[in-house]
Amino acid sequence: MDEMFHREVAKAKVNLSLNVLGKRDDGYHGLTTRMAPISLVDELEFYKADVYSLECDAEGVPLDKSNLVTMAVRLFQRETGKECKWRVKLIKRVPHGAGLGGGSGDAAAVMRGLNELEGTGLSKKRMAELLGEIGSDVPFFVYESVCDCSGRGEIVDPVAGWDYDVTMLLLKPSFGVSTPEAYKAWIDSRELPDVDYKMQKFIWGRLVNDLEKPVFMKHRFLAEMKMWLLSQPEVEGAMMSGSGSTMMAVLMPQNAEKVLARAKQELDPTLWSAVVKLG
Repeated sequence: MDEMFHREVAKAKVNLSLNVLGKRDDGYHGLTTRMAPISLVDELEFYKADVYSLECDAEGVPLDKSNLVTMAVRLFQRETGKECKWRVKLIKRVPHGAGLGGGSGDAAAVMRGLNELEGTGLSKKRMAELLGEIGSDVPFFVYESVCDCSGRGEIVDPVAGWDYDVTMLLLKPSFGVSTPEAYKAWIDSRELPDVDYKMQKFIWGRLVNDLEKPVFMKHRFLAEMKMWLLSQPEVEGAMMSGSGSTMMAVLMPQNAEKVLARAKQELDPTLWSAVVKLG
């Protein structure tokens, strides 16, 4: 058995706010969003090897050149000229199609890990610039802190002094949501009756998500989940993260398990769940 040489943690994220500004000339949508890393993580283990390779403990994860981890490795090789002789094992805990940025976080983590292992001294800013080539939200994950992002998501400004104790219950049904499809449907989307889309304000920030409109139009169950969560006495706020399909509920830690048990009984017994801290 090879000996592990280095481990890198890839935190998932939630979008606390997401405002869509309209379609840009380059085909992307302009946006402003505040994203926060959460305590749900994937892990990347690095083993010395003759050539780069990627493996994963989860079924269904593509291990070819389409994987964002491999794309980030190729960017690193192009930038630094290093061969990257590492076997990378990806340990997946963040679900796919959940609006939690699992693949993007993995890509940033492999870049951070290689930067340390190869001693290349790339700045966070430069790593973020490179990673912006493979995904609009990937640069955020370089910083591992609460950030305000703009442009198509690639302009990242860490939020100074954000230090709050916030617990969330994450709930995800068995289906995922396509991010490109959610943005494509945004322009023609409308609010569903009896669904609350209003901004929710807290001492640590605000919850608002413009992608709820197009996603709820296609996936009514997510709108039902949000309104169910908002009706629970223990829940202080609830919203969809990113383009979904994860719904997040703000609550006190001691109330998470009872709300989860109730959700599985009243909504869907197969819900994926996680209790996480922000930051």
